Amino acid sequence: MPLARSLSVTSLTGLEDWDDDLDLENSILFEVAWEVANKVGGIYTVIQTKAKITTDEWGENYFLIGPYFEHNVRTQVELIEPPNPAMKRTIDSMNSKGCKVYFGRWLIEGSPYVILIDIGATAWNLDRWKTELWDSCAIGIPWYDREANDAVLFGFLTAWFLGEFAAQCEEKPFILAHFHEWLAGIGLCMCRVRKLPVATIFTTHATLLGRYLCAGSVDFYNNLQSFNVDKEAGDRQIYHRYCMERAAVQCSHVFTTVSQITAIEAEHLLKRKPDMVTPNGLNVKKFSAMHEFQNLHAQSKNRIQEFIRGHFYGHLDFNLDKTLFFFIAGRYEFSNKGADLFLEALARLNYLLRVNHSDITIVTFFIMPARTNNFNVETLKGQAVRKQLWDTSNTVKEKFGKKLYESLLVGNLPDMNKMLDKEDFTMMKRAIFATQRHSFPPVCTHNMIDDSTDAILNTIRRIGLFNSSSDRVKVVFHPEFLSSTSPLLPLDYEEFVRGCHLGVFPSYYEPWGYTPAECTVMGIPSVSTNLSGFGCFMEEHIADPTAYGIYILDRRFRSVDDSCTQLTSFLYSFCQQTRRQRIIQRNRTERLSDLLDWKYLGKYYMYSRHMALAKAFPDNFTYEPHEPTGAQGFRYPRPASVPPSPSLSRHSSPHHSETEEDERYDEEEEAEKDRQNIKNPALATMNNIPEWRKRSKKGSIDASISSNASNASTPTNPSSPSELSSPTSSLIEGRN
Repeated sequence: MPLARSLSVTSLTGLEDWDDDLDLENSILFEVAWEVANKVGGIYTVIQTKAKITTDEWGENYFLIGPYFEHNVRTQVELIEPPNPAMKRTIDSMNSKGCKVYFGRWLIEGSPYVILIDIGATAWNLDRWKTELWDSCAIGIPWYDREANDAVLFGFLTAWFLGEFAAQCEEKPFILAHFHEWLAGIGLCMCRVRKLPVATIFTTHATLLGRYLCAGSVDFYNNLQSFNVDKEAGDRQIYHRYCMERAAVQCSHVFTTVSQITAIEAEHLLKRKPDMVTPNGLNVKKFSAMHEFQNLHAQSKNRIQEFIRGHFYGHLDFNLDKTLFFFIAGRYEFSNKGADLFLEALARLNYLLRVNHSDITIVTFFIMPARTNNFNVETLKGQAVRKQLWDTSNTVKEKFGKKLYESLLVGNLPDMNKMLDKEDFTMMKRAIFATQRHSFPPVCTHNMIDDSTDAILNTIRRIGLFNSSSDRVKVVFHPEFLSSTSPLLPLDYEEFVRGCHLGVFPSYYEPWGYTPAECTVMGIPSVSTNLSGFGCFMEEHIADPTAYGIYILDRRFRSVDDSCTQLTSFLYSFCQQTRRQRIIQRNRTERLSDLLDWKYLGKYYMYSRHMALAKAFPDNFTYEPHEPTGAQGFRYPRPASVPPSPSLSRHSSPHHSETEEDERYDEEEEAEKDRQNIKNPALATMNNIPEWRKRSKKGSIDASISSNASNASTPTNPSSPSELSSPTSSLIEGRN
């Protein structure tokens, strides 16, 4: 089934002709998610980074609803009294009936209000609410599934809160509730069952069944139309969860998902075509380093090199100046995240580098949290040995410097034979003997609880990447989140990414993909796939992705072996780049940052809310769909310094003419040409703008947005190419 794209869904086109403001003074937005002030996965990043633009739009009328966990509240939330009288009455009323509801500000950029509900305080209602869920929705929840039981408690408490708030408001506002993922979905269902005056949006960031099917080595995308979804969910013992998710999808006024690839998946597995695609963005200002990002890369790279010196002590027979750092990071989903394909490609890359006698060494990091006991003793010893060598060399250096100073002070040239005494040589010899090692450097930095069945370790054993001296590809498996307080690799994730040369994310199932997006805004090239939302989005908006350091791996229309061969060619061609070519590529990658900024991508969420208000309150909001137009979205052009070719080679390796490209490359000039050459969208959308009208006692306020009418219509292209000015970055010579 071809993954045809609708440019009107996710292409960024001009906003200058659109008037998309609504009078939100009498509207209230609640955003409901299990990951509000509770970091579990990627949804936390979505909500946290989006909070600033949402607060700017809704002001004091924006509230987040999440679960109360004391350890999170102590570090992330400032508890305060509700400034809204109706909100205070609502919380007091619920607390008087046995609930525990807390109000405060989430200490993130934008400082949004949060309402945190303690589900444990009302767990005694669980059986009654599960009975009500069965009677009203015919969804039964087994007693042993704690996560599903928590979802029921959270959902009923959320619906209770929204209903109570609507009743406590003297002037009835237009209430809009946006629910994220199945864990919050029961609240949406109960809002509809109880007929609360609430407009609802449901966003799925990944379908439950899709994730399970892909993890089970199923030919997922070629069989989407033929799955018996009820049977598949039942076979995997998630039928009740699947029903919760599907019920929320069917009950919502507006259903959205994060990418086109997931929209196709949702249409077949959840039996409803999404009304809109809402791509995930980032707070680019947080990552922006302007002209300094090359310097930051060099600084972080030096800190990673220090770890390498300790980890590979006794086997440090490779040149760190000719060593490249690759990494993969994310949840430990071996097949879904493409770790299996990556390891196979590394084995082939190792063979190519060896037979071609390359002097390049690759150190690959796997940052995928798993169950561990503690740090590996051998790994800790390596860092201790490195520190001991550093201290020894500093001691000898100080003594040497003092004798040199005294010799020069009396006007004599130093006698080099007397600069170091026997004690110094003895100290240095002992330090050298301490670096002797009779085993290979460890592959894993921790002691795994289930080493014998670990998928990554078993694959490494099969392909034979044991960090031997003959291997040009080294592997470091770090099964824990990175932290600046770690005794092994004292770097935060952001610092670590900046210090690497290439992020590799060959995912088979990736609804969006924050890891390659974070690489992009930090100016680090990355490998993604055409089965990830990020990969499809970048392919659509960049004329030649590889020239910008975005390698799109074809996992949709190629066999596994062919995809592995393509990935190997990407990695090998990257190894062949000169230092200057890597600098040029990083400059180009960093210029794509604006494309991923919430400042532009947040428009999709804005339009989804407008659509939900129109559907829930048709007497106050009007939405008139129109047929989709043939307007084309803008595309980043091929960089000006890249030589033309007969066709755009999206899946080829970067151009490697050391003279032709390098001689004519000028970062400032190329960035300026990019800004001038970005293709403007067709102006045909101007004649197809649906109208939003809000009627009030004083009159009506019209706000127009561009829309695509395919299945409940989807808004068109929320961004202005003229506004997408790329921040230029200085070319820093000699930085790797």
